[in-house]
Amino acid sequence: MPGHPKAEAFKAEGNKFFKNGDYKSAIAKYKDATSINPNDPAYWSNMAACYEKLSAYDEMEEASRSCIKADKSFVKGYFRLATALKAKNDLDGCIKALESGLAVDSSNADLKKMKKDLTELQRGENVAAYIRKCEEQMANGQIAEAYKSLELASRLDAGNPDIERMMAKVKPKFDRMETQRRSNLSSDEVHKERGDDAFKNAQFEVAVDHYSKCLDGLKRSGKEHSDLAMKAHSNRAACYKQISNFDGVIEDCTAVLEVDPENVKALVRRAQAFEGVERYRFALQDVKTVLAMPYAKVGKANVDMCNMMQHRLNRTVQQLKAGNC
Repeated sequence: MPGHPKAEAFKAEGNKFFKNGDYKSAIAKYKDATSINPNDPAYWSNMAACYEKLSAYDEMEEASRSCIKADKSFVKGYFRLATALKAKNDLDGCIKALESGLAVDSSNADLKKMKKDLTELQRGENVAAYIRKCEEQMANGQIAEAYKSLELASRLDAGNPDIERMMAKVKPKFDRMETQRRSNLSSDEVHKERGDDAFKNAQFEVAVDHYSKCLDGLKRSGKEHSDLAMKAHSNRAACYKQISNFDGVIEDCTAVLEVDPENVKALVRRAQAFEGVERYRFALQDVKTVLAMPYAKVGKANVDMCNMMQHRLNRTVQQLKAGNC
């Protein structure tokens, strides 16, 4: 029961030891209190604070978890746990603890500040890791890969002087290499790449135009079933999806599936497009094809999406059948 007199007396003794900096004696008293009443979170929280002073972070984590177990609404327990995990460099676990605490009290200033600081710390660590990776890649002559690493770093911290310093070294080499590479491309390959660039910039109509020119060129040279053609069809389908041209999506996905009948991306996209034009039975057929394939090939995201679609489409098809009776 909370407020047990003997347990409270042990806590009071523990508090005196804590104030005097005798943390080991304080821990012993808080342990005595928890042995009488393990359901009072304050005893565990005070114990965790002692372990923090002693830099005993494993024990601090354990006491903090016991604190939360004693009372899930005791917010300080989450802060103590996050502090222990941060000290142990378990940043993911630390953020999880902070988020659990914020779920209890979304306005807690200590938790919010620590989460903000931690997110910054993680971002800084990720940027530093990308820069190190870039330096390794440059040393190995992997210029395109190094440029990609810097682009990823820039997305996390645009304007970072370390990134800009590396970019000044890497970009001229990358540009020269790209110019050389593109000069060796066929006109069809150039249109495909220009389509990719336009797609990245959300210029979907421009991208469609380039993919169409690529496909026209490949058709003229009898290469309409080549890998390049499949990529252009697939990418043009993605553009059509963005601008809700469902017939275009169906046509391009069908072209891909004629060559590669188990192309998951094409089946999922075509199913979504069939649903968009109310051809529910065709959509259901594509979804079932995907769900019959090995899980590892399809991937969790597609399985989840197709399960939801199957449920929805089955219901729609049944309603349509009932309406036609």
